[in-house]
Formats: sequence, C-alpha cells, structure tokens
Amino acid sequence: MSMNSLKNVKMMEVIDIKSGCKLGYIKDLKIDCHDYKIISIVLPSQRSSIFNRNEDIEIPWERITKIGVDVILVDGGEVYRNNDGRN
Repeated sequence: MSMNSLKNVKMMEVIDIKSGCKLGYIKDLKIDCHDYKIISIVLPSQRSSIFNRNEDIEIPWERITKIGVDVILVDGGEVYRNNDGRN
C-alpha cells in the first residue's frame, strides 16, 4: 500500500475514466472526523455561473478508481455534470 501526503495528492490531476476529461486538481477534501475517513474530493468548477461565481465539483470518495503516481482516476459519470452546488 503506497502512502501520499495531502500536498502530493492535491498536485495530482483528476481524470474521468469514462470520458477521458481532465477535471482539474483537488481543491479540498470533505472528511468525516467521527469515522476518520474521506467522504469526497472537491474540485473547482471550470464553468462560472451567471453571477460569475464558480461552483465546486464534489466527487464521492467511492468514485475514485485509482490513485496513481501523478493522476487520480475517477468514475465521474454524471456527478460533475449535474452538480448544481447544493449538496
């Protein structure tokens, strides 16, 4: 089992395995402090809304398929396309 620091993980590019789209880099993590586990990764959106406010993309940890040397592969599916910022 390999270990990565948070700094190293945030420098890895996130790629959707279904479409091959580059989704960006991890902005933040949502962590369950009670159970000591990561719930989801948060990426900045590439799109901006009508009021020029960017909505974040949240991908559940279960959708991460592989953490490689320099990329993180996720099964994004419709998660990032349908995210309206109200999770």
